[in-house]
Amino acid sequence: MLKQELGIYIHIPFCKKKCYYCDFVSYSNKCDEIGKYIESLIKEINDFDFSKYEVTTIYIGGGTPSFIESKYIIKILNTIFYKIENHNNIEITLEANPGTVTRHKLQDYKEAGINRLSIGLQVTQDNLLKEIGRIHTYKEFLETYKNAEKVGFENINVDLMLGLPNQTIEDLKESLEKIVCLKPNHISIYSLIVEEGTQISNLIEKGKLQLPDEKLERNMYWYVKNFLELNGFNHYEISNFAKKGKESKHNLNCWEQKHYIGFGVSAHSYIEDKRFCNISNLEKYIKNLEKNEIELNKIIEETQTLEDKKKEYMMLGFRKIEGISISKFKEKFVDNPIYLYRESLNKLVKEGLIEITLDNIKLTNKGLDLANLVFEEFV
Repeated sequence: MLKQELGIYIHIPFCKKKCYYCDFVSYSNKCDEIGKYIESLIKEINDFDFSKYEVTTIYIGGGTPSFIESKYIIKILNTIFYKIENHNNIEITLEANPGTVTRHKLQDYKEAGINRLSIGLQVTQDNLLKEIGRIHTYKEFLETYKNAEKVGFENINVDLMLGLPNQTIEDLKESLEKIVCLKPNHISIYSLIVEEGTQISNLIEKGKLQLPDEKLERNMYWYVKNFLELNGFNHYEISNFAKKGKESKHNLNCWEQKHYIGFGVSAHSYIEDKRFCNISNLEKYIKNLEKNEIELNKIIEETQTLEDKKKEYMMLGFRKIEGISISKFKEKFVDNPIYLYRESLNKLVKEGLIEITLDNIKLTNKGLDLANLVFEEFV
């Protein structure tokens, strides 16, 4: 029987300090729970039946996975490796933040099988790092990056942000120039999204921080796109750039609607047409696993109909710069998307938000700026 591809996401919800803009489920005050949490996580992994699947990617995110002791990361990976048949060709990514990772930890990660590192920098200016609640300096980032290279990491992503309070386009240019000089093979760059209830939201409301206007934020985005493309990076997803062949397989699989299973508190999954997640209460998550009541941790968010799947495939596909392949859509669903969504597509073409080529339906430059309007047609 042909096995279905499966990605694995592991959520490590612990941090040294929560960044001001973060609205993920993460804790900076529950370090006493780390040992119990890892045991619960391993129990959840052991409970899953991997026999129908071929695991192609593992992504360890957070929180700050590099904050906890590396022995826990090793234990998690060894548990997974024991459960699956082959782990030689899996893309295994770990998120690491400067200020929490040592050369010893990096060596442990490499020996444990991690082959892709995603380092959270955001900006190279220390004053801006401080304003958004980051715990590290640019110098500490450089130390982390160089140590990663020294222990043998060749596949490194650097996370950057734009549209930050008090950030100028000159700041952004400086960040890009410095990072490109380091020669990473992947750069993710995200616009700041101010989520309600975060510390940065409160600071903006009180007038202590001010966001750049929308025009400046869009100018920043286009500067990033042009600069990185001129420096040999392929813009393959709205917020992601990679050297040839170094695209994130884990994220691409999600955008192509492939299955993934999430382990850990608040982790999301997509299996057999169901989208579900784990509860976000850390103590309840641990307690349910201690009592072998794993199902109490699951919340079903959606059981998709065939029509739901088709629409979602379109919406996810528009995140990719190459867009939706018409032939792949027909291969997966039989229907021709051009005919199936002719009204929405004609409207979006007239508005200049998408273009249709021989085998692709994709965002135009205008569509990149107004992507949410395109996504809304397929919600």
